[in-house]
Amino acid sequence: QVQLVESGGGLVQPGGSLRLSCVLSGSRFSDYNMGWYRQPPGKQRELVASITTSGKTNYADSVKGRFTISRVNAKNSVYLQMNSLKPEDTFVYYCNADHLLRVGNYWGQGTQVTVSS
Repeated sequence: QVQLVESGGGLVQPGGSLRLSCVLSGSRFSDYNMGWYRQPPGKQRELVASITTSGKTNYADSVKGRFTISRVNAKNSVYLQMNSLKPEDTFVYYCNADHLLRVGNYWGQGTQVTVSS
């Protein structure tokens, strides 16, 4: 049973930073492309950042230059460093794992990020 557990969300002032973490258990982490998504109210989840098994990264235009995704396979973990946070970054953030070679796509439970003064 693959499980993803996120942590690191919270309340931060505009201009501040947060680091989200996501740990995968129940399968080999290095076989998964990983991503962070967020969900606007009433809309579908949107990609924030992704990282492939080989370390290639991709970012939404709205977060380029402010957010950094990284992974540590030895810790079964993916991270999202969020800097220069804005009120419009306020969402629930979800971790996603997508298996490289077979059908297998998993979501974490989400972690709330609130940017407010």
